[in-house]
Amino acid sequence: MIDQGRRLSYVRVYSGRLSTGDEVFNSTRKIREKVARILAMHANKRERISEARAGNIVGVVGLRASITGDTLCDPSSPIVLEPIDAYEPVISVAVEPRTHADQEKIEQALNKLETEDPTFRVKHDEDTGQMIISGMGELHLEILVGRLKREFRTQVNVGKPHVVCKETIEQAAQASAVFEKEIGGVRHFGEVLLDLAPAERGKGNRFVNSLPEKSLPAEFVPAIEQGVTESLESGLLMGYPVVDVHVALVGGTYKESLSSQLAFKVAASMACKEGLQKAKPLLLEPIMAVEIRVPEPFMGDVIGDINARGGKIEHLERRGEIQIMDATIPLSRMFGYSTTLRSATQGRGTFTMRFSHYDRLPESQKAL
Repeated sequence: MIDQGRRLSYVRVYSGRLSTGDEVFNSTRKIREKVARILAMHANKRERISEARAGNIVGVVGLRASITGDTLCDPSSPIVLEPIDAYEPVISVAVEPRTHADQEKIEQALNKLETEDPTFRVKHDEDTGQMIISGMGELHLEILVGRLKREFRTQVNVGKPHVVCKETIEQAAQASAVFEKEIGGVRHFGEVLLDLAPAERGKGNRFVNSLPEKSLPAEFVPAIEQGVTESLESGLLMGYPVVDVHVALVGGTYKESLSSQLAFKVAASMACKEGLQKAKPLLLEPIMAVEIRVPEPFMGDVIGDINARGGKIEHLERRGEIQIMDATIPLSRMFGYSTTLRSATQGRGTFTMRFSHYDRLPESQKAL
């Protein structure tokens, strides 16, 4: 994070000791860093110390390239600890500067926030020219926009939040494509045949080479995989990333003097797009796991509201006069829920929400 104009990193020491002036090795990124200062943090106060020992959580000044989840270690004894698991963002809003002077400041500030928060994403929308920021919920994005105004002294206009969906396919399909074109006076040729099939939900994408050995030069396979990977970054329905698709390379043709990695990369991308179209693409929406705590007299109204939002009650538990409900509810139906819950329970109901999984978007919501 940026603190008083300097980059402050929070680290936890798992073993040994960390001293001011130490040169440490970032084994995640294969770079060396130097510890300029170590600070013991006490709420909004800090104390400069000379070293930190195992078990301490301290602030460190001087790390230039290390980010959240990286491992720092002794250069003579490199080790990589298990990285921090971070969910993909599920909600986005468009932001734009109020004045031209804020444009550059906002871009720099968003890049700094993205570096320190692995659940925060920033991208430019080429069609509208707007910056799209994505996070884990309305509150998450509200806090980040507040930091833009408070810490970086920038003024932004913020659009309405919308849910970040994914795309996948419903059935298996096969597709082929040929790329044959002259570029810069050089003719390129590549032909690719792909099999696409839906994978188990949540398993991610997978590419396999199912060609017989020596049927295609080995140097072309990585280019084919890259073409497939890039084509899955943007789906055919609404441009969302495509997930849970198994792609197999089952055929390919090359010409000794004409074939190139570029040709096979483009051919693979074309074949993958055609296969996605044949395989009946569909939208997936984020489903949230919601824990709701309400006094028993208000149970009926709260359950009725959950059902109206397309939610499903997974578990009920009673603790004294309070009923605890575990439910799964589409994120698109959770906007403004805190106000609804307070109104239905005379201000006595509370809830927490976290991402659960992606699931198929019902036909009735596709036009929303």
